[in-house]
Amino acid sequence: MAAPRSVTVRTPGKINVSLKVGPLRPDGYHSVASVYLAVSLFEEVTATALETDEIQLTLSDPDGRLPQEGIPLDGNNLAARAARAVASRAGLAQAGVHLHITKRVPVAGGMGGGSADAAAALLACNELWNAGLTPAELAGLAAGLGADVPFALLGGAAAGLGVGDRLTPVPAPHRLHWVLVPAPYGLSTPQVYAAVDRLRSGTDVAEPTEVDPVILAALADGNTSALAGVLVNDLQPAALELAPGLRTVLEAGTRLGALAGMVSGSGPTLAFLAADEAAASALAAALRTEGHSALAVYGPAEGAVTAADTTAHQTYRK
Repeated sequence: MAAPRSVTVRTPGKINVSLKVGPLRPDGYHSVASVYLAVSLFEEVTATALETDEIQLTLSDPDGRLPQEGIPLDGNNLAARAARAVASRAGLAQAGVHLHITKRVPVAGGMGGGSADAAAALLACNELWNAGLTPAELAGLAAGLGADVPFALLGGAAAGLGVGDRLTPVPAPHRLHWVLVPAPYGLSTPQVYAAVDRLRSGTDVAEPTEVDPVILAALADGNTSALAGVLVNDLQPAALELAPGLRTVLEAGTRLGALAGMVSGSGPTLAFLAADEAAASALAAALRTEGHSALAVYGPAEGAVTAADTTAHQTYRK
């Protein structure tokens, strides 16, 4: 029997250069106005066809960032849900697949790693099964899986409204350099949002309707000094309350030369903006010298892309 075809897709993690969060809505969500930036820290998902109608998942962790309690390897995994969504939309009667996820984006770190896995699974399964779904159809499936999944497909830089799924690409022609400091633990996004609501209790919070044009102009110009002055994350106070040790790392980053530092999304990963590539490299080295895990990345990075489409050497079975 011929070995099955295998498709590998690479997708980026993201940081929120700007994240304004509205009040809790009756449906339990929050409206946001955010500027997303894909960065050069990539997840990979390899999809290999199975002869049975089941989804199997395995993980590898080359950088040692998986939480001790692990990640669900069943139907609760967002990548598995993405595979099922492709099969359902394409009307496939039998669509078994083994999904191998190579994790590099910090887990529960505020960088959309799980969403990147889902986006990669959407594209990989669409190609693996020759499902023929259009980019618009994949984007629609992505929006149904989670607020950050459509951006992981898109990559680059984008303004996000609604719950973050109404995306508009924005110009970011200049490479910006950042240093990421992952934490050795994760933060629950729902818990961070709940803390935001608690901290804001009794205050009037406006619904965000647009992103700051000053941020868009700084991205378009590649003006790191201007961008450093307007970075904002409404989730940061809540993340710092839940993980107060992050304050020390934020202070260390600015002391060691970062133009600005912030919590990435719901945290606890921290993102520091550097003046250029050399400054980012020096900052990452200085942070590591002080005992912090740090890596230099750049953005914008491309969205979901097929990295390989080859014949697998083995068929995955239980």
